[in-house]
Amino acid sequence: MTDDAPWLIVGLGNPGPKYVGNRHNIGAMVIERMAADGGTSLRAHKAGALAAQVQVAGKKAIIATPTSYMNESGGPVVGLLRFFKVPLEQLIVIHDELDIDFATLRLKRGGGEGGHNGLRSISKSTGSKDYLRVRVGIGRPPGRMDAAAYVLKDFNATERKELDFLIPDAAEAVELLITKGLTDSQNVIHAR
Repeated sequence: MTDDAPWLIVGLGNPGPKYVGNRHNIGAMVIERMAADGGTSLRAHKAGALAAQVQVAGKKAIIATPTSYMNESGGPVVGLLRFFKVPLEQLIVIHDELDIDFATLRLKRGGGEGGHNGLRSISKSTGSKDYLRVRVGIGRPPGRMDAAAYVLKDFNATERKELDFLIPDAAEAVELLITKGLTDSQNVIHAR
């Protein structure tokens, strides 16, 4: 880690009002909350993202959501990494995760993308899978519902109530990653 380089925290989602409440947009929801908590608003950036410079746990950080569709997230992420001179090891991606129970958080660095097109795009564009991830559990689709259809559905009423706790918890996980590193953060978050 480079002390003078900022962190880049990217929340994945799809652009536009049609997708705002979708399960697939949980990463973007966390970034919006972080912006509000930091007393700032996201602004259009030439890399193809909405971004803001903030302090997270006393460190310089850029919070951002790509303005492209999920499966094209890599281009904006690489653009932001280059523009702000952020080393790949200081990239944190917040995303929805089907293979984790709803409202459960898991942290990791690298590994597979589990069929997540946003992660696949970032890995392809950066040439590496070795970046930090805040995996926000959305659970498996009910019955025989197609996973692609499920992630594009809004959270139901019960889930929306839980988001009031889940979103701040995910923002806290980001702070922990920055201040304590991966292993210590996993010990805190995974114990919940």
